[in-house]
Amino acid sequence: MNLIKTSHNRRSFLKTSTVAGGGFVLGFSWLTACQTADPVKEAVVKAMPKEWFNINSFLKIGDNGIVTIMSPNPEIGQNVKTAMPMIVAEELDVAWEDVVVEQAPLNTKDFSRQLAGGSQSIRHGWDGLRMAGATARRMLLEAAAKQWEVPVGELTTSEGIIYHKGSGKEMGYGDIASAANGMVVPEEIGLKDPKDFKIIGTDRLNVDGKKIVTGQPLFGLDIQEEGMKIAMIVHPPAFGMKLKSFDGDAIKSMPGITDVFSINTQPKGVELQWSDKNNVFPEMVAIVGESTWQVMKAKKALKVEWGPGSKSESSADHEATLTKFMSQKAKEVARRDGNPEAVFASSDNKIVERTYTAPFLAHNTMEPMNFYANVTADKAILNGPIQTPEFAEKSIASLLGMDPEQITIDMTRMGGGFGRRLYGHFVTEAALISKQAKSPIKLVYTREDDMTHGIYRPAYKVTYKAALDADNNLVAFHVRGAGTHGSPVFANRFPAGAVDNYLAENHTKESNISTGAWRAPRSNFIACAEQCFLDEVAKEAGKDPIDFRLALFDKAIANPVGEKNDYDAERYAGVLKLVKEKANWSNPANGVHRGVSAYFCHNSYVAQVVDVVMEDNLPKVQKVHCAVDCGIVINPLSAKNQIEGGIIDGIGHAMFSGMTFDNGKPDQTNFDTYRLIRHTEAPASIETHFVDNGIKPTGLGEPSLPPIAAAVANAIASATGERLYSQPFIANKKVLG
Repeated sequence: MNLIKTSHNRRSFLKTSTVAGGGFVLGFSWLTACQTADPVKEAVVKAMPKEWFNINSFLKIGDNGIVTIMSPNPEIGQNVKTAMPMIVAEELDVAWEDVVVEQAPLNTKDFSRQLAGGSQSIRHGWDGLRMAGATARRMLLEAAAKQWEVPVGELTTSEGIIYHKGSGKEMGYGDIASAANGMVVPEEIGLKDPKDFKIIGTDRLNVDGKKIVTGQPLFGLDIQEEGMKIAMIVHPPAFGMKLKSFDGDAIKSMPGITDVFSINTQPKGVELQWSDKNNVFPEMVAIVGESTWQVMKAKKALKVEWGPGSKSESSADHEATLTKFMSQKAKEVARRDGNPEAVFASSDNKIVERTYTAPFLAHNTMEPMNFYANVTADKAILNGPIQTPEFAEKSIASLLGMDPEQITIDMTRMGGGFGRRLYGHFVTEAALISKQAKSPIKLVYTREDDMTHGIYRPAYKVTYKAALDADNNLVAFHVRGAGTHGSPVFANRFPAGAVDNYLAENHTKESNISTGAWRAPRSNFIACAEQCFLDEVAKEAGKDPIDFRLALFDKAIANPVGEKNDYDAERYAGVLKLVKEKANWSNPANGVHRGVSAYFCHNSYVAQVVDVVMEDNLPKVQKVHCAVDCGIVINPLSAKNQIEGGIIDGIGHAMFSGMTFDNGKPDQTNFDTYRLIRHTEAPASIETHFVDNGIKPTGLGEPSLPPIAAAVANAIASATGERLYSQPFIANKKVLG
């Protein structure tokens, strides 16, 4: 047993949360959703308790032993609403069948980092969640020891029951929960040894699964409140334009329309959060009405005049600037090892140089952007799908001139986010509209609103150069990257540390086209470019692409260059070796062409082998082998789903997707022109293998996406003999319709 101090966020254990005591009004408390598929266990489901007892901010225990565990972080499809309670339940030592899960609202006093982003929810919450369960268990034991008048060290627990072997006594957690509620939080508690885990590491069904598949209310769009009206916004048609005037009177007479007015989410004096600054359309027109259909009709009929704001860009101009950057010495040298210029200048070395590009990408969450707001003179009640509720609270407090205590933010399950819901402008828009309309409203974006409003994955361009000596050893490496609002280059990632002469440079292209985090930011492009380039270098060296990479890792392990390398070369090499073995790399089936890729991001390591076949002269991804090192896997079933989702998402966007602009106006406005992967184009099989190393959990929601594009491109090169340098790999005109 590992001993740990309870000082980590100890205030969560010293207070009882009002949320834990009273439940969340939109809380999702389905006991059966936490159960296994065992029909015997399902037949003995306990009734809901008559009385609850608060233990700490994370949990409360009912008089019959049922345990409610709060899930503090936003649920975006990464299944933290199941995984986080699993961690608490493990240390509490309660039967999973007796657990009820509720989504916690924003509560900065009792919870830390209530944010969904960077694949870090479990990594950051691991110690605190374990401590919450272990502390509660210890308090229950001490209460039982006091009642039985025995040393606490003589007591044991199992699945919500406390035992005293010497006297044969036993009692359920529910029998002692009231007394435990008054116990002093221990200064130090013991945590389980991972080998003793009973819940962590086992497959558990999604606690929201039944509601999802039966269409029951879960998401922001499902919110219905008495007196609520529907609101929509009209924003400029092009980046670089601003609102000049509008004729609201012309549509106020339309059926169901109750108000039309302009709003400004960034007036002078408002303290902007980082999550606000990417919004380049702060001034827009809001339309409020009784129903979605009525408001949509009015939106189409509204006459708006837009004026110039800043210079509007076209995609061709943007691409030309990035290309220009590739021929210039960068203003920022991010890293330099050795003397790469001298090595490249030597006539004794073979030089390989390639350039890769990728377009802007939209997020296109399945659930359209939306949020509920009810703002009155003394309070603001908000609810909906948001990845950054704490930052939204700060923005709204500044915008409305309220104290944070006057603001309530509840979180619904999100129908996708991928970074789009990190940026809370739609939350502040809802709040302003509600305030001016003097009514509770639900703001709803159309698909066209979302796709033309941003926020986009930046467009990127990168040039790689490598030098091979007479023995085909990699002796110099140079990467120069440029992108919208920032370079995609991670200067201290592989192959930095594995090459004696190394140079990384950055360019930044400013633009009024709003960009931001898109699933696995920067990594989603640079992994493809880097791993495609390494394949070409391996071919020039006459070496197997996996063996070529492993040799570089051997150097990084035995004699690393520099001190800032941000990866563990042994773990990195480990996933490559594992996927090589599991895929039987050297023996593909007849007609199958293979590509490999490996990448480190979000503190995790992923390697993939892709099998491609040619059908009607087009590549078809048949199978993906994937090896993952993300530390302890909480819920293998969910973990595989996340890996598979990232792989399919990555394949689809690399093959088909892209946003282009004509004088700042998006060319793609809906799915008839923005191509996504289709069911028939997804791999028929994905095999995922996790490294079991007992290390604390690291990122999982994003790491499988970055390397897959390169594995696909390398497999296509094997099949066709042609290398791919620009995404999307298959032009839209070839596959649409």
